[in-house]
Amino acid sequence: MEVLIIDDHPIQIDGYKSILSLSDINEFLNITACYNCEEAYKIITTSQNRNHFALAVIDYSIPPYEDQNIFNGQDIARLMQMYFLETKIVIITSHTEAIVLYNILKKVNPQGLLVKSDIDGEELLDAFSEITKGNYYFSESVKKAKKLLISKEELLDTTNRKIIELLAQGIKTKNLPTHLALSQSAVEKRKSIIKDVLGITKGNDEDILREVRKLGLL
Repeated sequence: MEVLIIDDHPIQIDGYKSILSLSDINEFLNITACYNCEEAYKIITTSQNRNHFALAVIDYSIPPYEDQNIFNGQDIARLMQMYFLETKIVIITSHTEAIVLYNILKKVNPQGLLVKSDIDGEELLDAFSEITKGNYYFSESVKKAKKLLISKEELLDTTNRKIIELLAQGIKTKNLPTHLALSQSAVEKRKSIIKDVLGITKGNDEDILREVRKLGLL
């Protein structure tokens, strides 16, 4: 079985290798490792065999490849899906924010999404085993995020989620159009909808973020 592991920490990659070697996958494992988005991009886009990797284990926070507008493991996972239709994808992240986890689920729909603080070696072993059998596996924080946010679809369409994420990163409203395919007026309309859903009659960006945090989304 060909496995691709993408993580910028060699010790973490060694840990994944050890756990995979203990799994009930009754096949020889040939593991390819890379440490950043640029290396991953080149491996993915230059492979001659579209069925090359059976499993890809991708860390969410890895050094970007800005020349190709690839900034994290989520972008790499989406690239992987373009080139390797049959590859089972596992994304592992330190993020616990429900809105970030939900965004990964909606944009990538990986076979596995695991929050590092949720799992130990034993659960990771279970996850790899289930995923290679063709099942999905989400750690506890992901399950909670999914359950929480399904009821808030109006607030959390793709663009609104992105606006909230950018605001949480400290991006000012006047600068949001440079990060989104929207005009300034469209951004303001979106923010107005977000405020209505959150029950904010008057308020600024901090009020939006405060209410979102109350809901456990950030």
